[in-house]
Amino acid sequence: MEDSIRESQRVSVVVIGRNEGARLERCLASVAAMDKAGFDVETIYVDSASTDASVAMARTHGATPIVLHSLRPTAAQGRNAGWQASSGEFVLFLDGDTILDPRFVAESLAEFADPTVAIVWGHRRETFQTRSIYNRVLDLDWIYPPGYVAFCGGDALFRRSVLEETNGFDATLIAGEEPELCRRITANGMRILHLDRPMTGHDLAVTRLSQYWLRATRAGHAFAEVSGRFARTPNPFWRAESRRNVTRAGIVMLLPLLALAASIATRSFWPVVVFLILFAALALRTAWKARWKSTDRVALALYGVHSHLQQIPIFFGQLRYWRNQRAGRRAPLVEYKQP
Repeated sequence: MEDSIRESQRVSVVVIGRNEGARLERCLASVAAMDKAGFDVETIYVDSASTDASVAMARTHGATPIVLHSLRPTAAQGRNAGWQASSGEFVLFLDGDTILDPRFVAESLAEFADPTVAIVWGHRRETFQTRSIYNRVLDLDWIYPPGYVAFCGGDALFRRSVLEETNGFDATLIAGEEPELCRRITANGMRILHLDRPMTGHDLAVTRLSQYWLRATRAGHAFAEVSGRFARTPNPFWRAESRRNVTRAGIVMLLPLLALAASIATRSFWPVVVFLILFAALALRTAWKARWKSTDRVALALYGVHSHLQQIPIFFGQLRYWRNQRAGRRAPLVEYKQP
């Protein structure tokens, strides 16, 4: 009986990583420093065959390491290995490039008093927003309104019984594994609660256009693959978003070409100027609609441009998935960060 009570008060923290270096050390240190009032904590670090000292670092910080040697490593594989080796009634998943807010778990466990709540998660924000324009604008992508939502991100606190009932994450997905699992969870009548409180700081570490492009193509791959999984079910998911991306990407790619062709044909800069004015107006409209996310006008303006330009690499990510499907191939993990 005493062991059962102890287990019910335990939170298992599952950290996944691959060559995160100093980012992982900050993450593990933040877990060790979290407020543990009223519950016990075990920490499990799942490593996807890192070539740095990640495993030794995990032991130093009191985490139990698990090393995966997969030909096609995915975040879902790591998370599954972690929660299946854990013992807590609640499982907190963290990416190795995050820093946990010390009060998040202590303040959030009470939400599980509602038996319909399967997952709770809070705000993830970029720790180093000023290091690049990419960090600055992509920080706004993490901001969601609080309340009951359709899915969570990679950092979230799960009820363990829900993971057991659904068999956890789909390990074959290279991206989009959290929304896919959330769709199965909500189909069973459970709910996902986004809380208006800090949860994690994140180190996106995107400083180059090539990294931005790779990250967006990975999102497109997830759109295509996950929407395809649910296409022939009574509970479709991301189908409209997938189709909308194709339309928006086509417009963003085609209109400047038409404007350029018109300028050449008429020997006038006006078609290009009109296109630039229209695009700027569209970006400003998006920035205005997103003003609830930030008071930083420059970040909002960049966010308006990003919201439309990212449709191009997202489309190419979808295209890559469809090509692989026809060829009977599976895409490898898409990594956009430097070790």
